[in-house]
Amino acid sequence: MQDIVNGTVYGFPKKEEAGANDNTENMQDGWSLHIKDQSWVEDTENQVDFIIKVLGLTGHERILDMACGFGRHSLELAHRGFSVLGVDITKAYIDDAKNEATKNSFDNAEFLLSDIRDIHFKNEFDVVLNLADGAVGYFDSDEENLIVFDKIAQALKPGGKHFMDVCNAEHAEQFFPKRHWQIGSKILALPEFDWDKEKRRIIYGGWEIAFGEVAHKPEPIRKGNGARLYSLQELEEILQKRGMNIVQAFSNYYGKAVTPKEIQLMVYATKTV
Repeated sequence: MQDIVNGTVYGFPKKEEAGANDNTENMQDGWSLHIKDQSWVEDTENQVDFIIKVLGLTGHERILDMACGFGRHSLELAHRGFSVLGVDITKAYIDDAKNEATKNSFDNAEFLLSDIRDIHFKNEFDVVLNLADGAVGYFDSDEENLIVFDKIAQALKPGGKHFMDVCNAEHAEQFFPKRHWQIGSKILALPEFDWDKEKRRIIYGGWEIAFGEVAHKPEPIRKGNGARLYSLQELEEILQKRGMNIVQAFSNYYGKAVTPKEIQLMVYATKTV
């Protein structure tokens, strides 16, 4: 979501990964293919350009896209010749991604229907991606959320590269509550955010107004209990405990340096062991 620009869980429950008994159950109402109309989808090619450049990818890497949603990044990477496996728990997303891969003859793109906490890969991938949150922080407890980082480290080959795109907890601490409106070519998104300081979780709600349709008075915003957010320092500690080191961090897909003033936190790390 990059602030909703790239689909993070801000404003609307967009994301692609949750267990039936998890905190993320509150977010699932919005997880349907209507997200293809969101403004942040329009930036997919630029996001993939940036990731390839920053990670120094050559096209020969095998990539795991965790909580891939309807596969927008996986499919774009496959289009560029990469071998990609996308994993997501939402059947409609995986079915749609498979259909798109078949339609475009992407034999190098596979999609797996699974909770990402249940995958079992060991030293198999050159690159692991958690984009538009990638289900980071989506589960009920810190213990469950740390399993996602375990799976990342386990899946990577030694020397493998990881890239995540999440919301910055430092921004939430300093600037929430706030509204963050986003205009795309199809929809005006009107999310608003608040912050649960004790649980370190984003609280969000919002409206969508589709262009070309009659606008109706929106219902009062129903705020849900959202994702657990992390600061750069917290992520550094979590990754180091799993044999990974941060190489670079950014606040947007144009290479802006990390700052609490920006809602987005993008982290590139490598596996050292």
